[in-house]
Amino acid sequence: MNGSKPPGKPVDQTRRITSETILWLLVILGLLVLVLQATGYLPWFQLQGRAAVISLSVVGLAIVSGAIYSYLQSVKLKETIKRLTAQQRNRLRNVTINSDDESEEAVIEREDEMLRHEKLRFTAITEERQRLARELHDAVSQQLFAISMTATAVGRTLEKDFERARRQVELIEEMASVAQSEMRALLLHLRPVHLEGKTLGQALEGLLDELRQKVPMKITMEMDSVVQLLPQAEDHLFRIVQEALSNTLRHSKAQEFNIRMERHANQLRLTMRDDGVGFDMEEKKQTSYGLLTMEERVSEMGGTMHVITAPGQGTGIEIWIPIIVEEGGDE
Repeated sequence: MNGSKPPGKPVDQTRRITSETILWLLVILGLLVLVLQATGYLPWFQLQGRAAVISLSVVGLAIVSGAIYSYLQSVKLKETIKRLTAQQRNRLRNVTINSDDESEEAVIEREDEMLRHEKLRFTAITEERQRLARELHDAVSQQLFAISMTATAVGRTLEKDFERARRQVELIEEMASVAQSEMRALLLHLRPVHLEGKTLGQALEGLLDELRQKVPMKITMEMDSVVQLLPQAEDHLFRIVQEALSNTLRHSKAQEFNIRMERHANQLRLTMRDDGVGFDMEEKKQTSYGLLTMEERVSEMGGTMHVITAPGQGTGIEIWIPIIVEEGGDE
């Protein structure tokens, strides 16, 4: 199990939280300037002519800062993978080859296989970061641009048509809420890829505790204490739950989200349900990157996944995977 591994460094976690906080403050400041301009407060400070420029500059700075932060994290991750790969190669070179042991060719072949695995893993991480960058641009930045345009319109119509201006302010509030949900969902994916020395239950509780402080949605989890899995399977399940939460935050408008993980003989059953708006499975499945990613992870573990949903009826996901433990472990 992962419990024997030392926990992640507090310094890295503090830096990540600080970076996220700075990005949020920049975005909130930009939105605040836009709303103040729209409601007529900024002229009191003689900033009416420059309010839109200031707000858009702040929002732009937030997006650029996010891109720079993601790039630096990617570089750091690449260097870490190189270092770990070099360490693994050194360990393999120090293996004593006996006549009754593996041949030199077998050791080299195993080393090459591990290197290929690391390259594939790094490629997958890079593609994920590129996807997040696209979604940040396509979703959040477009929402912020729409907010800025609507705020400008409010300033023009406030004196002429107060009722219309009021509706536009309500629209700004709605778009800001959507942008906030999008940002929170994207920030979920910037968490560590692995469990940082924690068990699956500990990692999930940490994730849920963090979300409970940030979103009004009620999140509950029930988990059998006897469930023990291979580290790779635990990583997969953590990312699956993470992806499901991200989809719920972005699309479902749910008030509740429940996670249940239980053991049935030699299988693990994971169910996740929300009470949101649901969707048409036939229309969404082929275009949902999140669902496809979850299915790929489940398939890699030799399991099955079923999605039950319909417009207006919430969404339920049921996953079954075989329980496989390390040799010498107890099933």
